[in-house]
Amino acid sequence: MADLNLPIVDLEPMVSGAPGGLETVAAEIGRAARETGFFYVKNHGVDQALIEKVFTAAHELFAQPLDAKMALTKDFFKTNRGYVPMKGENLDPTQPSDLKEAFNIGLDLAEDDPRIVAGEPFRAVNLWPDLPGWKDVVLAYFNAVWALGRAMHRAVAADLGAEPDYFEDKLDAPMATLRLLHYPPQPAAAEKGQIGAGTHTDYGNITILLPDAVGGLEVRRRDGVWLKAPTIDGAFVCNIGDCLMRWTNDVYVSTPHRVVNSSGLERYSIAFFLDPNPDAEVACLPSCLEAGARPKYAPVSGAGYLKSRLDASYEPVKTALGKDT
Repeated sequence: MADLNLPIVDLEPMVSGAPGGLETVAAEIGRAARETGFFYVKNHGVDQALIEKVFTAAHELFAQPLDAKMALTKDFFKTNRGYVPMKGENLDPTQPSDLKEAFNIGLDLAEDDPRIVAGEPFRAVNLWPDLPGWKDVVLAYFNAVWALGRAMHRAVAADLGAEPDYFEDKLDAPMATLRLLHYPPQPAAAEKGQIGAGTHTDYGNITILLPDAVGGLEVRRRDGVWLKAPTIDGAFVCNIGDCLMRWTNDVYVSTPHRVVNSSGLERYSIAFFLDPNPDAEVACLPSCLEAGARPKYAPVSGAGYLKSRLDASYEPVKTALGKDT
């Protein structure tokens, strides 16, 4: 296992609006997105007090009795909302199910929202635990990292030769998922190949990960070497997802990663997966195509692409809940 070799991008020039700040950050993110697909961001503007509150919320949720958590699993595999029980997901289908539990929320919509009434893909009502103040904290954090993700896409667009606001109307009502995660210590009796989160790439555009101090995230470089990605105080771990890799015609790289919690401690992390709007057309950016060349991928809607990726990994959830569709 190699030592840390992931770049750290300082967002301060962009966040502060300094002259040339967007271009500076764009160049750094672009370099990281091409070379490793993983990087840290610091001076991101998300309030530290809010970060501490959302970690407390995660601890409170996963400390609830199993029956209370399982009550939050309604139609999970259809809506991508609610609780995923331990071993309820399999990110690497070639290995045993993951040693983690999770809880997902998305864009917060009312039951009578026209998008839900119309059956728009990946629109659903969030499920909330009966914990005082919990919803307010988690939604505040969702909105904070959503804003950060949109700001980072301005840098991405600038790096790729597009207008900075190119992605704005594709991320203003996204299929984003905020996922709270809890990993038990790696048990001695685990099945062969069974770890916290199996080797996988993320499905969306950009992931903004908030890990606790326990660590366990590992990233595989293009040459096959695994890198540890330890927690850096005040920084998020970010990575490029498959959807943005597709948008860039593979100019940006989506990197396999996994979680191995060998610390002997409980591990908590909070991941924000920024997928585009359901109706956003994911098609090769003109600047990512050489003259006379054809795109590697046919255009697809954001919802169509996400569905194709989620179906396989949620098979264990269907089994655990006794569902067949």
